[in-house]
Amino acid sequence: MRKLMVATLLAGATVATPALAQDPAPTFTGPRVEAILGYDRTGAGSDVDNDNGNDDQNIDGLLYGIGAGYDMNLGSAVVGVEGEYTDSTAKSSRSDFSDQFGFGRVKQGRDLYIGARAGILANPQTLVYVKGGYTNTKLDVLAGDTDETTDTAFKLDGWRIGAGVERAINANTFAKVEYRYSKYEDAHINFADGSTSSEFGIDTDRHQVVGSIGWRF
Repeated sequence: MRKLMVATLLAGATVATPALAQDPAPTFTGPRVEAILGYDRTGAGSDVDNDNGNDDQNIDGLLYGIGAGYDMNLGSAVVGVEGEYTDSTAKSSRSDFSDQFGFGRVKQGRDLYIGARAGILANPQTLVYVKGGYTNTKLDVLAGDTDETTDTAFKLDGWRIGAGVERAINANTFAKVEYRYSKYEDAHINFADGSTSSEFGIDTDRHQVVGSIGWRF
């Protein structure tokens, strides 16, 4: 009888172990890092109309960068904080100094973002979320008819909102796709001699569609 009981327990453990091993365990909890890649478009806001038949009102290109964050799983909901450092290949294709949606001939520079996100679990492996926060970006002035940048740059302050879907590949790896809209309403100029202009109002929009691959600790 004792041998039969031992054999039964061992058989039960053998059956249970594969089932436990196959049970997915993504938690959407804890610190994370990610690589970011996507489409980037910056242009004149809705209150600006400089379409005079000669001006190109938008620049677009490839967005790339890194991000990091921390999430907390509250059951069926997830909340967290996050930050990003990105850059872009977007630049003016024009070869003169005429107005470029209010800034002259420019190249999109680095962007800093810090904010929060909140979402719901569509299933244990899929998070649907919204996000929002502060963004600060730079527009580098291009020199003449070249692709070289000068030492003059516009620094823009604004806010960002967005939405996305994150999918857990396994307990540590994830992929996500999201759309973000940024609105810049204040700016100042950094000049080549190190001086800075006073702050002035602007109306600049930015649209991004990005994908990310990341690791959760």
